[in-house]
Amino acid sequence: MSEPTGDGALVIVPTYNERENIERVVPAILAVLPEAHVLIVDDLSPDGTGALADAMAQVDSRIFVEHRDGERGLGRAYIHGFNWALQRHYQFIFEMDADFSHQPRYLPDFLTAAQDSDLVLGCRYMKGGGIEGWGAHRLALSRGGNLYARTVLGLPQRDLTGGFKCFRRSVLESIALDTIKSVGYCFQIELTWRALRAGFRVAEVPIVFPDREAGTSKMSLAIAWEGVVGVWKMRLGMVND
Repeated sequence: MSEPTGDGALVIVPTYNERENIERVVPAILAVLPEAHVLIVDDLSPDGTGALADAMAQVDSRIFVEHRDGERGLGRAYIHGFNWALQRHYQFIFEMDADFSHQPRYLPDFLTAAQDSDLVLGCRYMKGGGIEGWGAHRLALSRGGNLYARTVLGLPQRDLTGGFKCFRRSVLESIALDTIKSVGYCFQIELTWRALRAGFRVAEVPIVFPDREAGTSKMSLAIAWEGVVGVWKMRLGMVND
């Protein structure tokens, strides 16, 4: 397969056991951003997600696949994808999940907002945004986590833990990606924190976030604890930016 040569948008989709979702979400992405490319970063999924992604790439030149054999984790997968993008000519680099909680229909809104911003965050907690299918306990944890991060770091953004984003190339070029050790929600907070510390413009666009349609959540107690401790490490200068 030939290497991409365009200078447009790349959507990075990390996968681990997302076979039920990947063959639907990638066409949905390309339906709303037909000029974009999609990079699937698969962590050697035992359910065959990687093989299915390879088959999709064989029939559509806009789809690329990286099989990552190393320390698993969302943060590690995204850093792999970011480095892949920076080695090529993409100017707008998206990150999103494969499970349809991040709805592809919002991608054009992100790209529009990115014309005047350097980093665009999908926001569940602003007018026009929301969450569907969550219980009161899970919703309270999410809102509380965002309030906690905003308060500790003194940031005005309303959705720091979300993973639906669009970066201008210059933002990722300015971040020392190999120094980021966070892997879960704290990874998302840290990316935004570093962008703001570097003086980049950060915007939020409203998104409705439904619960995943298939597969299982990757959330764990370790990921939650990393977020609790990680924001204080940033606040106390224990994280290099």
